[in-house]
Amino acid sequence: MTVSSKVLDERFWAFRQRSTSIAGIISAVLAIVLFEYRLIVNHVYRWDLLAIGVTFVVVKLAIMGWSYLRS
Repeated sequence: MTVSSKVLDERFWAFRQRSTSIAGIISAVLAIVLFEYRLIVNHVYRWDLLAIGVTFVVVKLAIMGWSYLRS
């Protein structure tokens, strides 16, 4: 039994997974919102912001599909 398994239980890992997922979703939404804001207000395309948002959406859907097919 390792030290980390004695100190950190399943609740910690579940909380860490949920908080990381929420942080990722918020970051992707913020990137897309910033892309839209700069497009509408400044009429400037920021492809890096769009790429971050689209990458998140593609990865999230791929993992959800993979998890669904594996279960």
